[in-house]
Amino acid sequence: MSEIGIGIIGGGYMGKAHAVAMASVGAVFDTALRPRLEMVSAGSAESAERYRAVYGFNRAAGDWQELIADPKVEAIVIASPQSTHRAIAEAAFALNKPVLCEKPMGASLEDSRAMVAAAEKSGAANMVGFNYIRTPASQFARQLIAEGAIGEITWFRGEHTEDFLADPETPANWRTTGDANGTMGDLAPHMINAALALVGPIRSLIAEVETVHSTRPGGTVSNDDQGQMMCRFVNGAGSGAMGQMHFSRIATGRKMGYAYEITGTKGAIRFDQEDQNALWLYSMDEPEATRGFRKILTGPAHPDYLPFCQGPGHGTGYQDQIIIEAKDFLHAIETGKPVWPTFRDGLAVNEIVAAAMASSKSRSWQTLDA
Repeated sequence: MSEIGIGIIGGGYMGKAHAVAMASVGAVFDTALRPRLEMVSAGSAESAERYRAVYGFNRAAGDWQELIADPKVEAIVIASPQSTHRAIAEAAFALNKPVLCEKPMGASLEDSRAMVAAAEKSGAANMVGFNYIRTPASQFARQLIAEGAIGEITWFRGEHTEDFLADPETPANWRTTGDANGTMGDLAPHMINAALALVGPIRSLIAEVETVHSTRPGGTVSNDDQGQMMCRFVNGAGSGAMGQMHFSRIATGRKMGYAYEITGTKGAIRFDQEDQNALWLYSMDEPEATRGFRKILTGPAHPDYLPFCQGPGHGTGYQDQIIIEAKDFLHAIETGKPVWPTFRDGLAVNEIVAAAMASSKSRSWQTLDA
């Protein structure tokens, strides 16, 4: 095995998650590449030094340019605000350094396209941080669908709903300004990514996006609270599976409402992230008398579960998803082969978000290149 120096830009919520993942992934998955927490940068030198001491990095950098240029930093994790993603990624790829970037990939479609161009020109490993689809249950759902267990898909319903801004008296904050921080920039990409992973490309869509609480104590809300979308997939029975999705940060009672239902010609699948260690499967092959949705508890037989725990039903958690993500990123670096989702896959998500926003504005169907 060999070491690889990791630099993380941003030390907040996701910066911490990635630092913990990189410190753990070698022991959990016995990876050929063993991460070394080489350097962290943040909004100030003082913050970076604090993160260095708490997370166990060798060094702290006062700015991200210093981190990118350092020869001991061999791979980059971008966990900073979306407005910084493009410049950081382009600088890293110019030095042929692999990049794992948090979603949404770019603050705009233009940024995302430029990031894809830089990644593909470099040839360095690149990934976007869609962690929820990496649960053992959702990986198993992808496997079942690929194997034809539920036949041809006819219908998909997905949602990513939370309630952190459900109370209209919650003060305005950083989440209530900037397109990338609205529901369509923050929550929607996760479920759109899931839809693409489970069903495949989207051919066309029509969407409605709105701000329900336009003012809050302390300020005006300049981005969206919720959105809904109908779509038609390229894959699936007939002219492609039908789909519908809902995204909301004002869904009272929902804490982690990342959920989907998939109907096929031979069966169906249900999943809810609030019960992330279970998958519900319906098979038409079962006898009529006992036919119904069956709860499958994840265990060592499911993807990426055994390295964490030998006991079925004991479960994995949020941080484990980030560790799985780190494992995949290291594998891409080691083998030189792309690991999904690449920057181009992240761009596909952002293109769908942009089409949904355009649809809501024009109140018309939008066609995507699939």
